[in-house]
Amino acid sequence: MKATGGKAIYGARLGILMLDAQFPRIPGDMGNALSWPFPVHYKIVRGASPDLVVRKGAPGLLPSFIEAARDLVADGVDGITTNCGFLSLMQADLQAAVPVPVATSSLMQVRMVNALLPPGKRAGILTISGSTLTDDHLKAAHVPEGTPIGSTEGGHEFTRAILGNELTLDVDLAREDNVTAAKALVAANPEIGALVLECTNMVPYAADIRAATGLPVFSIESYITWFHSGLVPRRHASAE
Repeated sequence: MKATGGKAIYGARLGILMLDAQFPRIPGDMGNALSWPFPVHYKIVRGASPDLVVRKGAPGLLPSFIEAARDLVADGVDGITTNCGFLSLMQADLQAAVPVPVATSSLMQVRMVNALLPPGKRAGILTISGSTLTDDHLKAAHVPEGTPIGSTEGGHEFTRAILGNELTLDVDLAREDNVTAAKALVAANPEIGALVLECTNMVPYAADIRAATGLPVFSIESYITWFHSGLVPRRHASAE
């Protein structure tokens, strides 16, 4: 048996482009390395604050994201994702810039989830910032036109603490914001058969949303776990 080199880092096939933030990343948040059942490799894009990316459209940040993505590939990753659903805007550019698969946003799951649902049902999106999630974001992720969207913007804690990049987070209030927003979205749109969480910071509350709505909940965790399974397929024992 011979080992082959060519990379700087081994064992972490997935690279994650991180916003430059300091808010608490609790278990379940993709920026908490303990959230993953497999090794990951992080790269922080300096200057890419939550407010700048989510509320202001990430102006001037594309070159920094491309450089960071190329650094991850040079380090040895085999696939790249990001920790913000609003970075769907960069999907095509990042795909063109690196030689590995790229999955920028949880929103890219919406069409796949729709394909799973019974006739007359469709996915709804829960986002951290409904007022700034534009048609451009949705089109870049190939989200079908007219997809129902709900937001935690009207809550007491989650949107403010995350986008304000605050040093503390009341987890119970953040959970309440997510559950309340999800229930309102489903009540207003009875055709919703599943929910897709746009925001990667919503993952810690996915089980609570599922319990409150009774609907399947898909997130960046479900998407990237699937994505990673293609980068590193399981090797099964021989049937012999």
